[in-house]
Amino acid sequence: MKRNIFIAVGIVVTVLIVLAGVKALQIRKMMSSPWPVQVETISSAVAHEENWSDSLTAVGSISAEQGVTVAPEIAGTVSEIAFESGATVNKGDLLVKLDAASEEAQLRAAEAQADWAKVSAERLRKLHADSTVSQSELDQAEAALKQANANADNIRATIEKKIIRAPFAGQLGIRLVNLGEQIAAGKGIVSLQALTPVFADFSLPQQDLQKLQTGMSVRVTSDSFPDKKFEGELAAINPDLDVATRSVRSRAKFANQEKLLRPGMFVRAEVLLPGDQKVLVIPATALLSAPYGDSVFVIEPQVAGGKTNLTVQQKFIRTGRAQGDFVSVESGLKAGDKVVSAGIFKLRNGVSVQENNKDTPKPSLSPNPPNS
Repeated sequence: MKRNIFIAVGIVVTVLIVLAGVKALQIRKMMSSPWPVQVETISSAVAHEENWSDSLTAVGSISAEQGVTVAPEIAGTVSEIAFESGATVNKGDLLVKLDAASEEAQLRAAEAQADWAKVSAERLRKLHADSTVSQSELDQAEAALKQANANADNIRATIEKKIIRAPFAGQLGIRLVNLGEQIAAGKGIVSLQALTPVFADFSLPQQDLQKLQTGMSVRVTSDSFPDKKFEGELAAINPDLDVATRSVRSRAKFANQEKLLRPGMFVRAEVLLPGDQKVLVIPATALLSAPYGDSVFVIEPQVAGGKTNLTVQQKFIRTGRAQGDFVSVESGLKAGDKVVSAGIFKLRNGVSVQENNKDTPKPSLSPNPPNS
C-alpha cells in the first residue's frame, strides 16, 4: 500500500517538474525574442518664420453711441402705447402717452384766467394813459397777467411730459409697460439703443500706453460671428489709468452698418500697430497645453543599424499671440524644426512615428470653414 502511494507521488512530482521546465523554456524564448516596435501615424508641420503685423490684444465689450431706458419724468396712467417691441424709431416718434385729462382741464381754467388778466391789463393801460388809474394799479395788473400765463405754461409743460417720445433714432427693445398701468416716475418703459455707430471699450496695460494713438486701426471678433472681423478705429484713450489694475481704458468706433454688433456683446479687440514683425509660427494644433506649461513634440531622425527611424521628443516652449490657425513661438524652437501637428495625445518621448499629411487640413491665417 505504501509502495503505491510513493509511486503516485513520484509521478505527480515528475509531471510538475516537466511542466515547469516547459514553461521556463517558453518564457526564456519570449524574453530572447525582440519586442515589436510600435509606430504611431501622425501629421507634421515645419516651424517657419512669417511677417505678422504687430498688434495689441485685449478683451472688451460693445456699447452704443447712445443708449437709454426710456422712462417718464412724472407718474401717470398709460393711456396709449404707440410702438411695437423691437421696432426702429426716429427721433421724436411717439412712444407712450399718459392720461392727462386732469391737467387738460386745469389748462383750460388757467387759459381762461390768463385771458381775463390780459383784458384787465389792456383796460388799465388805457385808463393809465388818461391818468385815471395809478401806476401801481397798472403794475399789479401786468404782474397778474404774467402770473396767469406762467400758470398756463406750467400746466402745458406737465401735459408735454406725459407724452413720451424717442429722444434719438435707434432700435427699441422689449416693452416693459402695459395699457392702463399706473407707472411711477423713472420706471422703465422700453430700452432704446442707437446701433450705428457703436463703440468697443477695452483696457490695455500701462506699458502699452506709449504705443497708442487715436486713429489707429482696430479689429474686433465675436463668438457670435466667428468667421467675421469688424474693422474700426481707435477713437479715444482715457487720460487717467485705473488705480487698481494700472491699465488704460480705450474706446474704438465701428460703423456697424449691418447692425451685427450689439451693446453688451463680448468681443476680442486687436489694435494694429504700424509695421510688420518677423515671428516663428507653428499650427495651433501642434500645441499641447498643460498647467505646467505649453509643449510640442519635435520629430527627430534616429539612425540604428544603418536604418533611419523617426522618433519624437517633447519640448517646452513659450508662445505668443495667435492668428488664424497659427500661434507664434517666442522661445523653445527654431526655424526648420518639424513638429507633430496631429496625433499628439497618443505620443510620449522616444516613440517611433511615421508621417501622413495627405488627409490633414492645411492651416491658414484666415480660416473660413465651409458652411455645413
